Amino acid sequence: MLSSDRTDFGDYLRRRRAAMAPPEAVSRRASRRRVPGLRRQELSEIAGISVEYYTRLEQGRAARPSREILHALARAFGLSAAERDHLFRLGGEPPPQIEAPDAVIRPGLTRMLRGLDDTMPVTVHDGRLTLLACNAAAAELLGPLAGGSGRYGRNIAFQAFTAPALPDLLGEEGAELFARVAASELRTALGRYPGDGYLHSLLAELTAVSASFRDHWERCEVGAWRSAVKHMHHPRRGWSRFEIEMLHDAERDHWVMLYTPHEVT
Repeated sequence: MLSSDRTDFGDYLRRRRAAMAPPEAVSRRASRRRVPGLRRQELSEIAGISVEYYTRLEQGRAARPSREILHALARAFGLSAAERDHLFRLGGEPPPQIEAPDAVIRPGLTRMLRGLDDTMPVTVHDGRLTLLACNAAAAELLGPLAGGSGRYGRNIAFQAFTAPALPDLLGEEGAELFARVAASELRTALGRYPGDGYLHSLLAELTAVSASFRDHWERCEVGAWRSAVKHMHHPRRGWSRFEIEMLHDAERDHWVMLYTPHEVT
């Protein structure tokens, strides 16, 4: 939620400034400083804005700051992505979008995948729909889909329209629904990363090789599926029902898919 309260914004700036260490050159005089942290002059110099303007921001007397000013302040304070997003919202602007998904998942998430090997299949894919990781249970369930090779081999959208084993895994009806979802999720990904060369190349490749993709693409659907129930053929247990939930790590644009198994009776 965006804020229009300049008082909250100014208070946040003051508190962040007070928490910053003084410049090394004057650290020996820190005990004589009237306020903790940096002076306004010092912070404004780091941010590259005038001290008069910065003072008005802290006092809630300035107009809504531009996105360029907010970026400069975030850099000056050394904010994390979450802190920067909070600063933008307080400043009345939506947080900046990330330029690309992170290529590496969090170490804690890797440990979670391993810890659930005997409980449920878990996969992680990024905002470009590329499978980044899966646990042993998911690798067993998905088979070749979990270990694809080539530029698009691990991309969910590419697999949806090119993997011959999908009907064996999902059934004919399930495979058709998966194709519909994949096309809509690809459209969502292109909307988020409109200049992404990989996604545009993937779109061109699927358009060239798959009539089914061209049909689905013409529907102009946009992905919004976050929960699903799928019937999937497990290599050892046969047809099983999986309740699927998707969790989003917005900072890295990673999607965690949890497959809770329920055997079909």
